[in-house]
Amino acid sequence: MPKHNILNSAAGPVTYIAPGTRVVGDVSGDGTYIFCGQVEGECNINGSLTIAAGCRCKGKIRATNIILAGFVEGDVIAKECVEIAETAHIIGNLSARSIAIAEGAVIEGDVGVSQTKESQKPKVVARLNPSRAVS
Repeated sequence: MPKHNILNSAAGPVTYIAPGTRVVGDVSGDGTYIFCGQVEGECNINGSLTIAAGCRCKGKIRATNIILAGFVEGDVIAKECVEIAETAHIIGNLSARSIAIAEGAVIEGDVGVSQTKESQKPKVVARLNPSRAVS
């Protein structure tokens, strides 16, 4: 038997919402969450959250670390970092200590880096395609 169980990893439990699944209502908890289906409601996760490509979320999202590859309509707030994949489409504001944006991602809203300890400098990493810039 394998030593690693994805449903009870060292980082805590993993909650998976499969493609074709629709959740209506608020989602909260600890551990790692992976959304591949539809979620309508606020999310408050004490841990990591991945919004996979093809996933659709409507509502405010809060988590420690967030990876966005799907469609999100609502504000996104991370305690630590947000990684935005090229397939992501976000309608809402983003806030985190560190934000990485891949070329091709669409963000319709403000992007802000939250305050950190004085010994740390906030960073925003953006990879933009100049040919797609709006003038």
